[in-house]
Amino acid sequence: MMSDTSASTTTPIRRRQKGRWISRVGAIILIGMMLACWGSLPYTLGRANTGGGSVSPNGSQSQGSATRRYEANNTDHAMLPPFWSWHTSDEQLRIQKLAQAEGGAPRPILGTDRLGRDLLTRCLAGGAISLAIGLFAAALAVIIGTAYGMIAGYVGGRIDAVMMRIVDVLFGLPYILLVVLLAVAVNGLIERADVAAFAAQQAAGAAGHAAIRPPLWLNLVHAHKDLLNVITLLVAIGGVSWLTMARVIRGQVLSLKQQPFMEACRAIGVPLRRQLLSHLLPNLLGPIIVYATLTVPAAILSESFLSFLGIGVQEPLPSWGNLAAAGLSELNIVRARWWVLVWPCLFVGVTLLALNFVGEGLRERFDPRGKTRRR
Repeated sequence: MMSDTSASTTTPIRRRQKGRWISRVGAIILIGMMLACWGSLPYTLGRANTGGGSVSPNGSQSQGSATRRYEANNTDHAMLPPFWSWHTSDEQLRIQKLAQAEGGAPRPILGTDRLGRDLLTRCLAGGAISLAIGLFAAALAVIIGTAYGMIAGYVGGRIDAVMMRIVDVLFGLPYILLVVLLAVAVNGLIERADVAAFAAQQAAGAAGHAAIRPPLWLNLVHAHKDLLNVITLLVAIGGVSWLTMARVIRGQVLSLKQQPFMEACRAIGVPLRRQLLSHLLPNLLGPIIVYATLTVPAAILSESFLSFLGIGVQEPLPSWGNLAAAGLSELNIVRARWWVLVWPCLFVGVTLLALNFVGEGLRERFDPRGKTRRR
């Protein structure tokens, strides 16, 4: 009987120790991924001379133009496999010809894509964009959901009922449809700005002098259309990811406002703002941190999925989603160029696993029922 009791008590301890070890490994992997992607931005966003034979993603030719390193391309290096992998006879012959022409064989670590762009550089730059969208979208969802849930739970009554019915209605709407509608609207605005800028250039060239310029806001949209595309995706994902957070925070507030310390606050006349920020919010940090950690992988997965469908991050900006979409077309029965698809999928898969491990560790750390059991 004693042995059965000791075995039953040691099993949860071993599970907790294993969970802590897994969460620490996930945190190390996540920190390493973030440092690799964001720390390499000065390199990936730096300028590089593409040399001869470079082709832009829209098909236009450029000779020796200085472009950013993540989009620097050379058609002579198109579809080169990683230098350490197995090569076919045709690939070996092609690499030998490039070595004779350039004075050294190209040695891409992760290979190149159809335009000859280095996949390692594009995966790092795409990871920086995907991680930034995921983190900022999760932060936006946490802010909206926390504020909405605190107001609904604290006020209660009919206002709480109306606010929760709004959440139920939004839960019934497909979030992809909302994101697509917003993305289409912004893309239409970007196309209008491009047309206005092109028309102004044509008029200036025909007249030989400065023609009437388009409005300032169209010029700003044309100059920062890539940034506007990323911000739109960030706002769209964050704007539909706060519903679960609102429900969780509302339930926590309904429970906390009946506690003696909140009743004492109301009895002595503590201002409402101080009640929310100084007394309720510190007691909500546990659920907020846990659900924020679990929202980040969902936001990254949403961005990758939308970019994979072609309505997320657009070329020439890379992201793990559009890199995977570009690599999917390279898998065929004639020749499977596996490296174009494997690396972006591996990057996003490892990152999502690490985030989930960290989220499970934080959930175990802040779970009050787990603390009760440990006592």
